[in-house]
Amino acid sequence: MAALVNELLDEEGLDLIFRNARTHNVWLPEPVPEEKLRAIWDAMKFGPTSANCSPLRIVFVQSAEAKERLVACMSENNQAKTSVAPVTAILAMDLEFYEEMPRLFPHNQTARSWFAGKPEHIKETALRNSSLQGAYFIIAARSLGLDCGPMSGFNAEKVNAEFFADGTWKVNFVCSLGHGDAGKLFRRSPRLDFDEACRIA
Repeated sequence: MAALVNELLDEEGLDLIFRNARTHNVWLPEPVPEEKLRAIWDAMKFGPTSANCSPLRIVFVQSAEAKERLVACMSENNQAKTSVAPVTAILAMDLEFYEEMPRLFPHNQTARSWFAGKPEHIKETALRNSSLQGAYFIIAARSLGLDCGPMSGFNAEKVNAEFFADGTWKVNFVCSLGHGDAGKLFRRSPRLDFDEACRIA
């Protein structure tokens, strides 16, 4: 494996981002500064999406008032950890992402027309690509020294009503950020190996 690692991302980098990284549920009381949140976006924003559509939108929930609103939307088993996380990101998709395509995909000025007036195509494209960007988000956060706790246990209608009342953005998933308490991690569970999960056609 070591011989295949790109010289710009060594074994330590792979450990940080993937192999030793864990999903955290218990958080140390260390704040996450706005500069770090901006650095996550700057690190992830060039990750590829189809036709550069880039539909991901993020609300970083930090204040006590905003946390209270979000906690009320979370499943019961996600409420306590959301309330104590330094930051919880609501990762959403913009259903009007195509309005930005003349700027984001400038070499084809017809790209907006691929989506405008086609709600099913908009939704499918926004969901797929915002999910892809959500993965970039986790990789960027880990690469900048933060731990992540992604969650899908929430009431989407409540989150949308509480944070996206105009209806343009819709929640995809939620991810807490901070410095996790490594002493409170569960034992690592197994993963499928290559031959179980992959085929070469």
